[in-house]
Amino acid sequence: MMTFIYSILVLGVMGFGIGIALSVAAKKFEVKEDPKIEEIIKALPGANCGMCGYAGCAAYAHAIVEQHASFDLCVPGRKGGVSEKVKEIMTKTNQENTNSQKQAASK
Repeated sequence: MMTFIYSILVLGVMGFGIGIALSVAAKKFEVKEDPKIEEIIKALPGANCGMCGYAGCAAYAHAIVEQHASFDLCVPGRKGGVSEKVKEIMTKTNQENTNSQKQAASK
């Protein structure tokens, strides 16, 4: 009976220790993503059709932010005004970045 209790106790302690180690590793190796990408993904229709030339809406959002792809490649979203929404997101965040850089330079 004591062997059973010790086994459960040892496995519980090991599980807790490994869980702590995994949470520390997740924080240490966290990949930070540009918040504009998430906003653009929400603005896109989510069809993942590939008509824009990219593998899906997430790939297209990454291309817009990181590779400066055209805003009007989303064929299903043209009627819904997706290109205007994406343009607004990109200009809004670019203006915020410019203002924060000016404030940092003046200090």
